[in-house]
Amino acid sequence: MRAYLAASEFIDWHHPAVQARARALAVTDSMETARRCFEFVRDEIDHSWDARRGPVTCTASSVLEHRTGYCYAKSHLLAALLRANELPTGLCYQRLAVGEAGPPYCLHGLNAVWLPGIGWYRIDARGNKPGVDAQFSPPSERLAFAARGRLEADLPQIWAEPHPLVVRALTTFGTIEEVAGNLPDLEPAVTSSASQNRV
Repeated sequence: MRAYLAASEFIDWHHPAVQARARALAVTDSMETARRCFEFVRDEIDHSWDARRGPVTCTASSVLEHRTGYCYAKSHLLAALLRANELPTGLCYQRLAVGEAGPPYCLHGLNAVWLPGIGWYRIDARGNKPGVDAQFSPPSERLAFAARGRLEADLPQIWAEPHPLVVRALTTFGTIEEVAGNLPDLEPAVTSSASQNRV
């Protein structure tokens, strides 16, 4: 589990502001700590495209500082807060249609946290809105979106670090509009299974 607890360039939980927020969210029960961290990122950090505001953020500390981020960036902050509270956390991705049905397609970023007695449990702190109702309700998953279309998929990996395509999108483009026009995509080897401006 060491890789899923590590601090890094983008999941920079050693940053003083991230550590302070993680401590403020912590309680003695690890399940409740996980819920509090999830709800903080889901509800208190704006989704950049929903709020139509920048800057484009990538590191956990910058997401916390500016209180905004795309789904990917919000997942970096959630991973940092959970790791700072000694809860192993990784990054997960779905491939979804950008509109009601694709193409085009793009990656959507979320998290998986290791919960005692449950194991890996996926959570999506993208931010709720009409038609999106992600919750923390283990052991049942309540994600923002389901992969339903023929070329949509839940990618099976749990990444310890952000996918390079995600990092490139968040560090190359200077405005949220440019990111929206260049969302990362990764065609899975086996596609399974969708949505409305979901990332």
